[in-house]
Amino acid sequence: MNQISEKELSALNDLLSGEELLIRKFQVLADNSTDNEMQAKFQEISNAHKEHFRSLYSQLG
Repeated sequence: MNQISEKELSALNDLLSGEELLIRKFQVLADNSTDNEMQAKFQEISNAHKEHFRSLYSQLG
């Protein structure tokens, strides 16, 4: 397997941090939404960012 350079590792770390923040933000929106349709949409977006996070994280292993 190819080694990840320090620059690539730094970029991955930044992307993972960004995805983690988006997961939390959209989860908070979903948890606090009183509109069922909006709650479902926020949860869907949070889940999409969880998948992005997992995909990026898999690049580390």
